Amino acid sequence: MTATEGNGGNENGGGDRAAGDRHTWDDGLIARRAHWRAGGRAASRPARAVDEGRAEEAVSDIPHGAAGFFPGLSGLSGLSGEEPGRRSFGGPPYAVYQAGVRSFTTGTLRPRLEALRQLVGLSRSRLEGRTLAGAARVLDEADARGRHPYGHIVVAVAGATGSGKSTLFNALAGAPLSEAGIRRPTTATPLACAWTDHADGLLDRLGIPAVDRRNPGYPYDPALRGLVLLDLPDHDSAVPGHRERVDRLLGLVDAVVWVVDPEKYADAVLHERYLRPLAGYAEVTFVVLNQVDRLPGEAADQVLDDLRRLLDEDGLALGEHGEPGAAVLALSALTGEGVGELREMLGRLTAESGAAERRLSADVDGTMTRLRPQYVADSGPAGLTERARAEFEDRLAEAAGAGAAGKAAERAWLRDAEWACGTPWGRLRGRKGRAGSAGTLASRTPAAAERTGIPGARARTVAVEEVTARPAVEEAVRTLGDEATAGLPGPWAQAVREAAQWGGRGLAEAVDEAVAAVTAHRRPIRPVWWSMVAAAQVTLLLLQVVGVLWLLGAVAGVFGGAAWWMPVLLVMGGAAVGPALAWGSRVAARGPARRHGRSVEGRLREAAAECGRGRVLEPVAAELARYGEVRAQYVIAAGGA
Repeated sequence: MTATEGNGGNENGGGDRAAGDRHTWDDGLIARRAHWRAGGRAASRPARAVDEGRAEEAVSDIPHGAAGFFPGLSGLSGLSGEEPGRRSFGGPPYAVYQAGVRSFTTGTLRPRLEALRQLVGLSRSRLEGRTLAGAARVLDEADARGRHPYGHIVVAVAGATGSGKSTLFNALAGAPLSEAGIRRPTTATPLACAWTDHADGLLDRLGIPAVDRRNPGYPYDPALRGLVLLDLPDHDSAVPGHRERVDRLLGLVDAVVWVVDPEKYADAVLHERYLRPLAGYAEVTFVVLNQVDRLPGEAADQVLDDLRRLLDEDGLALGEHGEPGAAVLALSALTGEGVGELREMLGRLTAESGAAERRLSADVDGTMTRLRPQYVADSGPAGLTERARAEFEDRLAEAAGAGAAGKAAERAWLRDAEWACGTPWGRLRGRKGRAGSAGTLASRTPAAAERTGIPGARARTVAVEEVTARPAVEEAVRTLGDEATAGLPGPWAQAVREAAQWGGRGLAEAVDEAVAAVTAHRRPIRPVWWSMVAAAQVTLLLLQVVGVLWLLGAVAGVFGGAAWWMPVLLVMGGAAVGPALAWGSRVAARGPARRHGRSVEGRLREAAAECGRGRVLEPVAAELARYGEVRAQYVIAAGGA
């Protein structure tokens, strides 16, 4: 049985013949296998004719049954593929194309693009321009593509030299629009075929000149209305500029049909340069094994299985059972086998009007994957915890000597109480020591020492204390920076660390000034009971003086026979009650002294903490808040992942 006899009588190019020479079935694997009967291999002569450069012979040998794949060939002279003077595709096409369009407003792409735009804007001062260049290009491409209807789908037919992509392009167009022959490369410039009257804007964006724009064969297939098909140059062409054109257009089209042949389907250039890097675009990718009519027996099944294995290694998801992913099928562009199935897939893709949005979503996905190290770290939660804040303020307070100052204030309170409530003789003995301790709190800094007139030795001691405190402050800043940057990506950790270091400059001096301002305040108000005890001590002293005079008078006989024991009792009572009153006052002053010391320590801690908050914590918190906003935008742009 000849090829013509085996394929004749089928205007649809697949229905009856599928039941005869070839059928497709789902064997439970990812891709589909094409099984041929032994008699169906005879239709390989046209393919060989093309391979040998006899394009005219190949066209003349197309079986009558393949006319369904080339509507317009029958009854048209010269195989022009279009009716003279006819350009319209009928009806109000623009309204038809727009009917099924999914815009940014109704889809998920618009919020992702807006989040990406915000992400780029917030990151310009933190990341290098080349890091954000890819995201900026994606935004520009999304804006450019959004100016054209999503009902128009641009599909590129790409492949290597000799894969038969131009023949497949002609089969889909229904007319010999692209030259197919032995000369390599056959396709020198991209060729466009549009099933729409309104594709000029898209083709201008793609850089396809008017001379390279074609109409499909007439009558037009209504299922493909809105489709713009491109025949690309060979991606492995040795001619300068061909590969650059292919790479540029692959970055602009909505979907790609990769055409491979049984001889070069495993080509390393194809897999490493194109399929593997573009694995994220599986939902808008078709992988077509062409020229299967040249494979004898079960060789087509074996080649198709091996192709699926390679695609799986490339990370290209396959979606032959309805799940999202690439479509893989076997066909013969020359005989028409399987072309109808590919045409149906392209028709469904065009009718869904979602290829452009899926393509742009894949662009955003790829950009988010590349930017992930700049915004996401896997070392745990990020941020400045309350524990880290409290520890930083404690370190500053310790560096400022708040605890020691509080204890000194407590001791000073006790000394003041002892002096105020002590006996007059004790007050005279303690006057010198109290004068030496009067400047204890006011002498934390050299400036305070100068204001209080502390001797040079004391001022030198304070200067040594201040030099000792500065490393403690710097260590507190470094520790805070390390804790605040834990879990942050590199660029944002660096920004937080720089904010902490910048605020830490001069922090020790600022803390000293704040402490000096606190300690320069007037002394605390004396409690009223101190004055009462002091008055009692004076009264007791006067009673003792009276008792002594009385005793002297009694001894001298001035008072006649007055009893001498009464002045003795008065003197001894005053001498005993005075120290007892002083001791009781000292015991009673311990509680207020402790509270006073804590109050002084609290004020110093607050002064040091206020300096730390204003100079370090707030800038660090601002950087962390900026990162939090950026991270939120990243999550939205990444689709919530």
